Amino acid sequence: LVDDTAPPFAGSAAVNPLAMAGMGSAVSWGAIVAGAAAAAALSLILLILGVGLGLSSVSPWARDGVSAGTLGVSSILWLTVTQLLASAMGGFLAGRLRTRWQGTHADEVYFRDTAHGFLAWAVSGLATAALLASVITSILSGGVQAGAAVAARLPEAAAAPMAYFVDSIFRRPAAAVGVTPVAEGGDQEKARETARDTARDIGRDTAEVARIFANLSRTEALPTEDLRYVGQLVAQRTGLTQVEAERRVSATYERAQVKLNDAEAAAKAAADKARKAAAYSALWLFVSLLVGAFVASLSATFGGRLRDA
Repeated sequence: LVDDTAPPFAGSAAVNPLAMAGMGSAVSWGAIVAGAAAAAALSLILLILGVGLGLSSVSPWARDGVSAGTLGVSSILWLTVTQLLASAMGGFLAGRLRTRWQGTHADEVYFRDTAHGFLAWAVSGLATAALLASVITSILSGGVQAGAAVAARLPEAAAAPMAYFVDSIFRRPAAAVGVTPVAEGGDQEKARETARDTARDIGRDTAEVARIFANLSRTEALPTEDLRYVGQLVAQRTGLTQVEAERRVSATYERAQVKLNDAEAAAKAAADKARKAAAYSALWLFVSLLVGAFVASLSATFGGRLRDA
């Protein structure tokens, strides 16, 4: 005999319509995509708003607008707020729009809602990363690029000050600087040729002195033989005595060393500052994304409860 009052077998879909209704996919991809699209769109809108507010708060004029530190902190806070709002919106929509699961245990419903919110956050994050790939790449590689840029610019940064100091060595005393009268007739062409030869010789001497200076260490004094040789060139071009010329060369070389060392230290400090800024930006980006994943999952559970209420 068959007992008609006995409860139906839970595994039989034919006698358990609730179980049959719950045998579909546990993932509502339509709700996930909808939540991800909303989150990505809201992120884009808030980022554009943040860029507009940031540009309106800075100014190239001194003592006008916010400082670089304040702008950096504000950017980090705005990025975090953007991630929170967008993730909350995407997770809530993913939970509220998903298909109702009939005959499913409450713990399983909670897990599925959490998974829907997380998946909506993940899809939104991937879409945002695809759209803002260049920005994210610049943030993550900013420290490396800054170091490489400094390494490439050090020779250029050293060349300009060195050329100035070399030119200053060959300056003639003020009393020796005069106006050369213009020759007439055939002597005019000869005077121009002499001036060209003199300019060529001076250019050759300055280039040679620049190579001597560039080949030496920035912490050691100028060797005696180089000091004597450069002093001879300076004495020939300026009318100074050998002792005065050597004294000028030694003093100018010391000033050049100090200037180049200061420029190199400033460049390295700027590179280190850029590296730290890039590292902090990457860490804060990681934290904001992690918080966004949590908020999206939590919002999906809230939206799911409203859906099933």
